[in-house]
Formats: sequence, structure tokens, C-alpha cells
Amino acid sequence: MYDLQEILERLELNEEIAKKFFEVEVSILSILNFKDLFEKLLTEIREKFFIPYVWISLIDENDISSLVVELGSSDLLKQRLNLLPKDTFLTLIGNNTKPILINKDLTPYYKLFPKNETYLIRSLAIAPITFQGEIIGSLNHGDPSPTRYSPGMDTTLLERLAVKVSICLANVAAHEKVRMAATRDPLTGLLNRRVLEGVLKREFIRAVRYGQPLSVVFMDLDDFKALNDTYGHDAGDTALRFFAQNLTRMCRESDILGRWGGDEFVLILPFSTHSDAKQLVSRLELFFKDNHLGFEGKTIRLSLSFGTATSTDAGVEDASALLRKADRSLYEDKKTKKKNKILSF
Repeated sequence: MYDLQEILERLELNEEIAKKFFEVEVSILSILNFKDLFEKLLTEIREKFFIPYVWISLIDENDISSLVVELGSSDLLKQRLNLLPKDTFLTLIGNNTKPILINKDLTPYYKLFPKNETYLIRSLAIAPITFQGEIIGSLNHGDPSPTRYSPGMDTTLLERLAVKVSICLANVAAHEKVRMAATRDPLTGLLNRRVLEGVLKREFIRAVRYGQPLSVVFMDLDDFKALNDTYGHDAGDTALRFFAQNLTRMCRESDILGRWGGDEFVLILPFSTHSDAKQLVSRLELFFKDNHLGFEGKTIRLSLSFGTATSTDAGVEDASALLRKADRSLYEDKKTKKKNKILSF
């Protein structure tokens, strides 16, 4: 039996915890981008509740995870965001939206942990988060103490926070999709031509101001019309997405990639010389030579033509001239390939 003083102390503690949860909720409700939302959420929980391990697990390949990966990258999220297959996640969590508390046999739940991170956890709280009524991931709290999260504890406040996070995700997703529609190519998710032109002007001015090289790579898919004619436009769209995804993966974080139009793409390389651009081009050529597109049981070989130019090249006085020179270089590359193809017969 608790005496009156113990009851009052417990009520006071619960009130303090509820206040902290409310402060976390308020701090995230007005945020309208994924990076700030997750960084604020993770930081606030860790600092207010003195929880050593706080991270987010998301089911891969859904609307939210795709947007987060594309728009929410940061050093913190790289450390404290984990993507995993839907079957793996639901096998651990099920379809129950109630928080789960575990302090025994945590080994199966290691799959939820961020990759390459070592967490010394002996108790775990998993709060599922939803989007449009479907579980898409979880907000996770871990502690070295086995008593921090014991089954049977009241999880009402944690469940309420997960609901608020789910609401925030819906708001942010709607806002980000509107923003993407104005700045992104709808097929590939890359920056569109209008945004690329603005970025290139900005980067050119910066390169000149600080005396740093800036390179541009103009590229397109070889025989793209023939690909569409042979396999259909769905295959053509798949090829463009395949190219965009792999190019994005092979670029540095500082590189800026966009779709110029049709099968044409532009890659802006800050602080990069002509030699740096050529090295990247060589890596891309080798990759697509060895990695082919699979489409409806067929293997489609893709090849690319490239044109490069650098801000220090003769005659390059502004961003437009830099892009024109890269475009002319692309034309020469295609003309050479066509000539060699004729001579090979």
C-alpha cells in the first residue's frame, strides 16, 4: 500500500512527465519538413527524458520513407533512421498500433536498430506510427536498464505522442508533395529544369567569387526513341527512373542532379575540375555497362552519352555559356559514337 506522500509524489512525477510529452508535441506540430521534424523529435525526447537511445524505424518503399530519404537527409538521420522491409517490420510489430514494451529476449528486435550502430539496450519501447491508417514505422526508445520499459507499464502518453507524430507526418507529406510538384520532375523525383537553371547560376557565381572550379555534365540515354518503340513507353519510363536512381546513388552529396527534359539530364559538380567530371563519367559508363535494366523478364542494356564543361574553360563567362559548352560536348560525343557505329559495320 502506498502512503499519502508516496501517492502525491507519484502524481507529481506523472504530471511532470505529461508536461514534457506536451512540450515535445508542441515543438513538432508546426514543422513542415521531414528533416526538421525528425531531428527536433529525436533531440527533444532524448534531452527531456534522458533516454540514451532514440531512433526511428520506417518500412522501406512507401510514400513516407521515399520522401524522407529524398528530402530529409542529415547526419543525425543517417545515424538514427533505419529502413527495413515491410515483412520484417510487421513480423516483429504486427498490426497493433499500441506501444510495445520489451525487456527480455531483445535479439529479434535488433533488426529495428540503425545499421552500423551499437546500442547497449536491455529494455525497449516501440511506438508504432501510421500514415493514412497504415503502420509505416515506429518511434523507438531504448535504455540500458531492464526496468525502464517493463511490460505492463502505462503507455498512454507514449501512444499519444505517436499519434501526434503520425499527424505531423501527414501534414509534412502534404506540404512536401506540393513543394516537390513545383521543383521536382514527377517521373524521376529529380530537380526540374527551372530549378536547375537557378541552381547553376548560383553555383557559377559562387565558383567565380571564391576561385573554385565548377563542372557540368550534360548527358542522355543512347537510342532512347528506339527503346520506347521496341519495348513501349513504360519501359522508357522505367529506364529513366533506373538511370536517375543509380546516378543519384553514385554522386556525392554536394553534387546536384536534375532532369533537363526527355532523356536529358544535367549534373552540376561544385568544386570539381574537368578531370573530376571525366572520372565520374567513366565510373557511370562502367556501371551501366555491367548493370542492365530488367523489365518484364527482359534485359535491356543502357548506354549513355556525355558532354562536360568547366567554369575555367575558355569562353565560359556565365552559367549559360557553361551549359551550352557541355551541350555541345554531348553532341560531339553522340556524333562520334554514331560515326564509330557506322564504321564498325
